[in-house]
Amino acid sequence: MDLALLRTFVTVHRAGSFTRAAALLGLSQPAVTGQIRTLERQLGRPLFLRQARGVTPTTIGDELAHRAAPHLDALLEISEVGLDTETGIRTLHLAGPPEFTSVRALPALTPLIGQGFTLRASFGNAEETLDGLAAGHHDLAIATARPRGRLLTATPLCDEEHVLVAAPRWAVHLGPSVLRQGHVVLEQLPVVEVHESLPFVSRYWHSVFDSRPAAAGTVIAPDLRAVLDATASGAGLAVLPRYLCEDSLERGHIVALLEPPVPPLRTYFLVIRTGTLAHSHIARAHEGLLRAAADW
Repeated sequence: MDLALLRTFVTVHRAGSFTRAAALLGLSQPAVTGQIRTLERQLGRPLFLRQARGVTPTTIGDELAHRAAPHLDALLEISEVGLDTETGIRTLHLAGPPEFTSVRALPALTPLIGQGFTLRASFGNAEETLDGLAAGHHDLAIATARPRGRLLTATPLCDEEHVLVAAPRWAVHLGPSVLRQGHVVLEQLPVVEVHESLPFVSRYWHSVFDSRPAAAGTVIAPDLRAVLDATASGAGLAVLPRYLCEDSLERGHIVALLEPPVPPLRTYFLVIRTGTLAHSHIARAHEGLLRAAADW
């Protein structure tokens, strides 16, 4: 059986689409379709059910993928070891949210530079990041959403605690009794956020106050670091990840308005295209990030 046909088959099985598999393999869609038909003729069995959107594997297809994929990944690993020896330099393409990638991920990966790595970072929201990873633009992605399907494999990386913060003068202005009433807080303080939809404030209000915020943003800046600076300058309240604002809290530039018994959390996932841990540079970066996240 032709290994090239098997490689195409496994890619289609993971991608769930001839079109997406063709992009990952650098082939045309007709070429991928032709290879799958050739393999089906050789086996005498259909491997996929063609649907309006993508393909679904048959039971025979699932069985073949389960048996073939680990061996193809192992062959890829062998070839990657040889490639590392020849070139000496490997480039890792990482994508994720700008703040977390800048503050957490890139510093954790810098030790790899001394091991012959170069790093390229791209920023985007979860949807953009996962779409780019699926299309082969990135090697690793950090996202706040777990992807569906077989093409991408996600591993929980760490949890991010969210904190309701403001400049100290606002905390004095409100007082503890007011702070226990979420809607009253928003009525008395301006809101600093990353988007008009108030994603961080809304998530916090739902978790802590079991309600939806009835307010509009006063300052909207599409970067949490800008939100932190504006909040520290007295622009209003904000909900920020603790890792990002911890230093400002310790210095007294901002204060936590509430300390709920169960703080709101958001999970980050480390995502790869299924099977690509056979690439040694991706595997080492993946392992390095998981190891560093144990202390985050």
